[in-house]
Amino acid sequence: MASPEMKLSCITMLATLLLTAPAAAQLQIAPPATTPSAPAEKHKPRPHTITKKKEAAPAPKPSASPKPSPSPKPAATVIPAPPTDDPNVDLVFGAYQRGQYKTAFELATVRAQAGDPKAMTMLGELYSNAMGIRRDYAKAAEWYKRAADSGDREAMFALAMLRISGRGGPVDKSEAVKLMASAAKLGEPKAAYNLALLYLDGQTLPQDVRRSAELLRQAADAGLPEAQYALATFYKEGTGVPKDPERAVRLLQAASLADNVDAEVEYAIAMFNGTGTPKNQPAAVALLRKASRQGSAIAQNRLAWVLINGAGTPMDKVEGFKWHLVAKTGGKGDPELDKELSDLPAEERAKAEAAAKKWLGTK
Repeated sequence: MASPEMKLSCITMLATLLLTAPAAAQLQIAPPATTPSAPAEKHKPRPHTITKKKEAAPAPKPSASPKPSPSPKPAATVIPAPPTDDPNVDLVFGAYQRGQYKTAFELATVRAQAGDPKAMTMLGELYSNAMGIRRDYAKAAEWYKRAADSGDREAMFALAMLRISGRGGPVDKSEAVKLMASAAKLGEPKAAYNLALLYLDGQTLPQDVRRSAELLRQAADAGLPEAQYALATFYKEGTGVPKDPERAVRLLQAASLADNVDAEVEYAIAMFNGTGTPKNQPAAVALLRKASRQGSAIAQNRLAWVLINGAGTPMDKVEGFKWHLVAKTGGKGDPELDKELSDLPAEERAKAEAAAKKWLGTK
């Protein structure tokens, strides 16, 4: 349960794709250009050949060095797992899950003083996130270290994140890497994921895309959606692994089922175009709708295109231009759609604008 503030930012993918223009009532959606930037702890989604513009997806390259991000992402969350053979410790975890942090703190203190590493990790979590107690990174680090020294993998990962961010003590990337590696060997998927990002980044560790892919596979096999998405981009581009579109799609599907929005967008586009998976445009449009409602500007742009062109779904220009305007506020403007919007009858244009304002809460 490392604090959301202590997570490395997710792999950042360039997402500047364009949908292809309709050809005989068919539309191809171009996949977003992928650049799994080195993590530091992010984030893209081709059947007829008439295209508005083709964009070559750049090979994955490392981005800036890992920096702590305040955005809460599951990949950096450590949840101390209670042992099943001690009902007292289960009470600690149960109180934590119910949000009874003061109770969890009191119960964990007793258990930690008796030498229980899981309770120590819980105290580290409570101190680092100001749950039931005033935030104190130094004390969090102390408890995490005691638990880590006792072999607790969640504590190793949490302490590594503190060392990377310089909370509770000076920045110590060397120790952070050692802790992360130890936690990964013990099967902690978030540690494997973050270590993979460091190998991809090539700043804290020598760049090694093969090792990065191995670690991503470990975390993906353990069910971590961020790792499944990142590994999918590796298979899509042939980075550190042989290029395998089908496997990439399977990973995107898995991450999509876990509500990873970036994976939802790419999986939808793969289904729309039949890339690495049988074409299923209705399912693709439904998934684009879901990702659009979740705030993905890329999904909103592509949903706008399919609705405006009636590709894989009934044409609905008012709804389509609504999503175009919404996407534009999210940084995914489209000059061609702007031109089409200006050509729309005034009444329909007004409806689209009103719908966009309602969605954005500005009406």
